[in-house]
Amino acid sequence: MTGRPRRLILFDIDGTLLLKASAEHRAALLEAIGLTWPAAATDGVRVEAAGRTDLDIAREILVGAGVDARRIDDGLQAFREAATAAYVRRCPADLRDRVSPGIDGVLQSLAAPGDSILSLCTGNLEPIARLKLSRAGLGAHFPRGEGGFGSDHEDRAVLPAYARRRAGLRRRLPRSWPRAATVVVGDTPRDIACARADGVHVVAIATGPFRAADLRGADAVVERPADLPAALDEIVPAAAP
Repeated sequence: MTGRPRRLILFDIDGTLLLKASAEHRAALLEAIGLTWPAAATDGVRVEAAGRTDLDIAREILVGAGVDARRIDDGLQAFREAATAAYVRRCPADLRDRVSPGIDGVLQSLAAPGDSILSLCTGNLEPIARLKLSRAGLGAHFPRGEGGFGSDHEDRAVLPAYARRRAGLRRRLPRSWPRAATVVVGDTPRDIACARADGVHVVAIATGPFRAADLRGADAVVERPADLPAALDEIVPAAAP
């Protein structure tokens, strides 16, 4: 294929590209919270983390522990640094056994014709996201300088806009990548909500903690990675933006 790619596909990581790869990540976030806000009594605080940004998770834990909003804001940069350092130390050297079955082949097939841009839309801090994918053998599919990450903004709903802006800039467009030619692929209702907030398409995949019935707000719901290409072809306009 020649000419401009016709679509931007924004992949979530945990539950979508990788399965059961969040334990070390979760431990790193908790360690960083303890280092950054050492007086916070967070031991009994539990939050639902699926589909949220790292900063949003940390904030909810701290609010639940009674930490003042200004103290939280003042510590966020130190938290980013501490969480990244903790994850670098904790991350397994090889995460290839955590790759969702079949996803590597799907990524290769989507990228091969040159008509799709593969990028990321994840609540992970970018250094954590990049390290996970590198050690899972998927990093080459997602070039640096692209995507939307939890380090860009605390609110997951604005991350597709970051990714579209970067995609447009990299290709010297006069604007962000068009919404009509953008698809989020994720495994949680929050992935669906962030796509809807930005007015882009969304395909949900039932490989994470939510079943297909929980993901019916998506444009399409698939049960396995092998079903993604057909679903994407159904909902993304064929014309180049």
